[in-house]
Amino acid sequence: MPRPAHHLLVPPRRHVVITLTLAALLLLGACQGAGDDAGQATRATQATRAAKSTATTADGAATTTTRAAATTREPTGEPVTIAFGGDVHFEGAIGSRLAANPATTFGPIAGVLRRADLAVVNLETAITERGSPAGKDFTFRAPPSALTALKEDVATMANNHGLDFGPVGLRDSLAAVKAARFPVVGIGRDADEAYRAYQTTVKGQRIAVIGATQVLDSSLAAAWTAGDGKPGMASAYQEARLLAAVKAARASADTVIVDLHWGRELANCPIDRQRALAPKLVAAGADVVVGSHAHILLGGGYLRGAYVDYGLGNFVFYARGGPTAQSGVLLLTLRGRAVTTSRWVPAVISGGIPIPLQGPPATQAVASWQSLRRCTGLSAKP
Repeated sequence: MPRPAHHLLVPPRRHVVITLTLAALLLLGACQGAGDDAGQATRATQATRAAKSTATTADGAATTTTRAAATTREPTGEPVTIAFGGDVHFEGAIGSRLAANPATTFGPIAGVLRRADLAVVNLETAITERGSPAGKDFTFRAPPSALTALKEDVATMANNHGLDFGPVGLRDSLAAVKAARFPVVGIGRDADEAYRAYQTTVKGQRIAVIGATQVLDSSLAAAWTAGDGKPGMASAYQEARLLAAVKAARASADTVIVDLHWGRELANCPIDRQRALAPKLVAAGADVVVGSHAHILLGGGYLRGAYVDYGLGNFVFYARGGPTAQSGVLLLTLRGRAVTTSRWVPAVISGGIPIPLQGPPATQAVASWQSLRRCTGLSAKP
């Protein structure tokens, strides 16, 4: 299947946006939290996804929402389902799977991602085979073939590992992304590029994705943060710039998503920094705010009509069992600004790969995930 073209959103001058699309057929079971069967991810499904991505109205014009509708959360347009996963790297056993066959690196969880209309993950690694490791306890890197494993997803690289191998590693990452024509947000050759949204159109809905990090080692923050004429990543500590990026995306997108690296490792309730930033992002125009970093799951729910998930946990990532191995996919269905349904598809990491749960274990895992909402201040319903 030929890869659809894509682009980064430049703040518009006349509210005109040129977009191309990714879309899919959602074939998940009706039972909440039920696992997905990777064997169903056939070439026929992928062909259906490609066909849907070019769907237009009868007169050939892409469906758009009016300015009035874009300022409310009333459902508008066709429903679009977006899958969100947490932290991804390619260390240990995952690296071996990548070397053997990039296309099957994600294992059975790939079926959950690719049956959604769009999938977004946090790529917590530098894409380089050069450079010197940063002075920190853990550094991650992966070859360019990692982008093949991530094919048809959108990834943020704004996190505390995206520049683990310094300026050389960053240059290599940017070159690999460009060569692969892979949609990455949160890093760039300067601040404008790092904070800029990726935009795609799915079933006529214009969707913008922004990435930023609220987690940076204090000794590396200045060097790693993108600036005017300076490569790096989008920092959520540059709050005014991040909020401006959200407002710019809001001006020409039907749905605005912000994916953040935030929280405290192994803390299963949001910290003050997270709870302070989330409502500001929503006020600026975000419809979905999600993130990861804690390596365990945190709660999700509604905040002023938008959907916020404070911690998606590990995804394709080494884990030794226990809470850090609890994983899954957040599925949100949106119609314009309205998040009409939310669902957690639970999984457990084995050999670095999240294996979807089924039956009673899935039901129990969903209930456990829902209980995490108690300390978030979020609501189960809009």
